[in-house]
Amino acid sequence: MTSASANLAHNLAATAQAQPHARAVILDDLVLTYDEVEHSARQLAGWMRAQGVGEGDRVALMLPNVPAFPVLYYAALRLGAVVVPMNPLFKRREIQFYLEDSGASLLAAMPGEDAAAAAGATGTRLLTVGPEGLSSYVHGDDAVDPVEEVVPRDGDDTAVILYTSGTTGRPKGAELTCDNLQSNQLATTETLLHLDSSDVVMGCLPLFHVFGMTCGMNTAFATGAALTMIPRFDPAKALEVIERDRVTVFEGVPTMYGAMLAAAGAAATPPDLSTLRTAISGGASLPLEVMKRFEETFGATILEGYGLSETSPVASFNHPDAERKAGSIGTPIRGVQMRLVGPDGAEVGASSEDDPQVGEICIRGENIMKGYWNRPDATAEAIDGDGWFHSGDLARRDEDGYYVIVDRKKDMIIRGGLNVYPREIEELLYEHPAVAEAAVVGVPHPELGEEVAAYVVLAPDAQADEAELVRHVKEQVAPYKYPRTVTVIDELPKGATGKILKRELRGDGA
Repeated sequence: MTSASANLAHNLAATAQAQPHARAVILDDLVLTYDEVEHSARQLAGWMRAQGVGEGDRVALMLPNVPAFPVLYYAALRLGAVVVPMNPLFKRREIQFYLEDSGASLLAAMPGEDAAAAAGATGTRLLTVGPEGLSSYVHGDDAVDPVEEVVPRDGDDTAVILYTSGTTGRPKGAELTCDNLQSNQLATTETLLHLDSSDVVMGCLPLFHVFGMTCGMNTAFATGAALTMIPRFDPAKALEVIERDRVTVFEGVPTMYGAMLAAAGAAATPPDLSTLRTAISGGASLPLEVMKRFEETFGATILEGYGLSETSPVASFNHPDAERKAGSIGTPIRGVQMRLVGPDGAEVGASSEDDPQVGEICIRGENIMKGYWNRPDATAEAIDGDGWFHSGDLARRDEDGYYVIVDRKKDMIIRGGLNVYPREIEELLYEHPAVAEAAVVGVPHPELGEEVAAYVVLAPDAQADEAELVRHVKEQVAPYKYPRTVTVIDELPKGATGKILKRELRGDGA
């Protein structure tokens, strides 16, 4: 696909023409139609063009899930610019790094000293999105002539620079092309979600993150589905919105499913989630016990999948029209290949109960990034000469071709020369009725190299002490695997998407 139609801004334009009065974005009482979003995007593109933004220029978006995000996103793409999504919780130092590294000429952000200071330090134009949204740029004195045309873009042109979380150093910007994002949203829309204009998609996932951007916003805007959002995830609010807006598709990370279960249990009246037909989970492994309890409570099937920022993001999924294997990340989506390789680079075969084979997931296909922005060495390290992206995730594959994540390479614990996979121990902890959340990490040990340590958050009104939780795991695994310490804490450290930050529990910053 290398044509003018590769620009994702065409998706919004086509939907607005086909169904101008359909709901596009819902934020509580605020509802924007597709025609209104398209009109605002054209006006914003005009304002950006007047500021000198053009094809290939970088536009940074540092916003929560508010209607201004998709408007600005598609306005920038309309001009042929490159979107650089950023976490709105960033402080000055982080903002400044993103602006300097990407060379962004414009930053759109909520009012704040940190954004203003970073923009000033880097000479970046600042567009402030206040409580009134974008009205002053669209309707006020700042309004200029709209941009009617969509700038042609080739399929291999960069559309988004999405910075990785920086767990192994300073963040690197993954260059996602027009074709990367278009192919991934099409596969998600047509083969996984079966979306159409009658659907309502729940936008809990941050739109500045690739999961929310592709699977939530891009799929909805390409099909004419409504995107209902909350600026920051709150489990009780999420349940309220699903019931209020008759949500059909919910997309979340594992911690969201656990939190919603707890909120439903604490509610005076059970929420009505009868409209929910599909729930998908990604970003981390979903504990089997959480999946089981969610499905029993709400009657909705969860399909688990897998992907990364560098893969746009979806690489594999439990497809709705095929057998679902709970605990697996399914099989590769169309246009994508996956394989497992060992430390020597040789391909690892299928596993059996008697012969578990673990290897690193490697991915090749239409979803793989162009490379890391201005980081040719890092690109060469991540993508080999045959086009395989090396993920850093360890998995096994069964005889039917379904993949099961074992752990991150960097999270694997080597205790006395023996491999311990934290996920296995976490699954056992989740089976204890008192445990709401669990994370297992390796901590330094003078003789064994690493020791197994667990951190848990107890369910509301539940009680359990360290000895009981240690014993619960010890009785079910080999002696080298069970955690020697289980620390009960009020809350696990989490990133913007709700993913548990194990590096903070380890205290190593890696």
